[in-house]
Amino acid sequence: MDIQRSILIVALAVVSYLMVLQWNEDYGQAALPAEASTSASLTPALPDAPAASSSQNTDDVPTAVAEPSAATVAPVVARNEELIRVTTDVLDLAIDPRGGDVVQLRLPQYPRRQDRPDVPFQLFDNGSERTYLAQSGLIGQNAPDSSAGRALWHSAKNNYSLADGQDSLVVDLTYSNNGVNYIKRYSFKRGLNPQCSAREQQQKKTGCVDPAAYQVDVRYLIDNQSEQAWSGNLFAQLKRDSSGDPSSTTATGTATYLGAAVWTADEPYKKLSMKDIDKQPFKDTVQGGWVAWLQHYFVTAWVPDANSSNLVQTRKDSQGNYIVGFTGPALQVAAGAKGETGAVLYAGPKLQEHLGSLSPGLELTVDYGFLWFLAQPIFWLLEVIHGLLGNWGWSIIVLTIIIKLIFFPLSAASYKSMARMRAVSPKLQALKEQYGDDRQKMSQAMMELYKKEKINPLGGCLPILVQMPVFLALYWVLLESVEMRQAPWLLWITDLSIKDPFFILPIIMGATMFIQQQLNPTPPDPMQARVLKLMPIIFTFFFLWFPAGLVLYWVVNNILSIAQQWYITRRIEAAAKPAGA
Repeated sequence: MDIQRSILIVALAVVSYLMVLQWNEDYGQAALPAEASTSASLTPALPDAPAASSSQNTDDVPTAVAEPSAATVAPVVARNEELIRVTTDVLDLAIDPRGGDVVQLRLPQYPRRQDRPDVPFQLFDNGSERTYLAQSGLIGQNAPDSSAGRALWHSAKNNYSLADGQDSLVVDLTYSNNGVNYIKRYSFKRGLNPQCSAREQQQKKTGCVDPAAYQVDVRYLIDNQSEQAWSGNLFAQLKRDSSGDPSSTTATGTATYLGAAVWTADEPYKKLSMKDIDKQPFKDTVQGGWVAWLQHYFVTAWVPDANSSNLVQTRKDSQGNYIVGFTGPALQVAAGAKGETGAVLYAGPKLQEHLGSLSPGLELTVDYGFLWFLAQPIFWLLEVIHGLLGNWGWSIIVLTIIIKLIFFPLSAASYKSMARMRAVSPKLQALKEQYGDDRQKMSQAMMELYKKEKINPLGGCLPILVQMPVFLALYWVLLESVEMRQAPWLLWITDLSIKDPFFILPIIMGATMFIQQQLNPTPPDPMQARVLKLMPIIFTFFFLWFPAGLVLYWVVNNILSIAQQWYITRRIEAAAKPAGA
């Protein structure tokens, strides 16, 4: 009977494993955009025309300043203007002439899926999948934008591309109204170092990709040829609907923060979730600062002049989209004079060092949670190790070993306590048989035994509690760092940021948990003992959809713990044996 039961258990495990593999193949990968699925050989093009809502939404413009008079409102043309396409080596975007907003933006260096490098990840979108735009304009008594309509900009051509050997690209949009001539100037930079190989560029090797290429300088040049003074305010904002995070690699998609964030004098990183905006719009006047929208691995942000005083606010438009933005101070341009204002738009990966240099506090959008003060030095150490090894998988392993060595004394104290508990397990069992169901006498006898054997019942727990903050911080480092995205380790692990495609690492993790459990003393409570036996199975199931980098960390940590605990337990049990036994 025992052999038959074992065969049935093994067969059930194999069938369950194959069913999970098939489910993962059918439903485990993110769907590609509709236009990408029609052709495997061509990179999908951005649409030539914006959605109708992009140019006709009448509440895109903030109302923080005086509205223009009816005579100066730009006429609304009821047609879809052709988008202006701009392509660099790291950005592929589209600008809507109505308002001059960035309505599409893709990242060619960050494929949406690893198996389809020809389909870049898309940040801004105004199509069927989501609404996510970077908007900017000029508002005020004489300015071209208002709640009644947006300016219709003109461009010399509809397609711009950064040529080989060209380090920068400037795209000028022009508009004239009431004797005032405007230029909305987008400036782009080259991002890839031609001295690096294509593989080094793809792996984001230090010095091969310039993070500054993900920031776009947006300037407004005002030439006032009218007979009266011009006055206006710059506004810049990010608009997004309530759709989910397309860049999340977790099973539920809710593990990392999706929402807005701003800089304030009191908080260098203040999160404003969609629920927060629903409850009460945020409004504050800050010096410099930034406004941003966060998702897993990527961030978009508007950064105004550091010396300007800006009104930062959130709101929700009539279509249910969430808006976070700022309105700058009034700009005065005398008749016959010229003026200039602008801001920087960042749209790309969460790269801490560069974001911190772009604006103070912006690096905190790499959200490590409340343990950020531990997570940041851990990430720094991980980067140093990666600089030596060149592989994030091996870097995680080495980092885990270093952390394990740092906490070796604490772990040793914990395992010694467990080993002593294990050594007195026969005596505890004898006490249980002696006192039966008399829990009070049983507890008194146990405490006397612990005192006699010099055992602290909490000795195995306290060292682990001390280490937990570091382990949780490392968890968030591995989960939040864009450097892990599509980073290979070896063999079948080609992406450390997503689940193991064959679930081998979670199964190994469960096995190591089971082995480690055998080295621990058996709890005197039968119910507690049965629950602990189920823990490896429960954790294995949970870890099936965890990013492979996180599971790799737990596997290595468990293996090192097993080795350390086995060695300490063996020494203590050997010392406890009578001489000559």
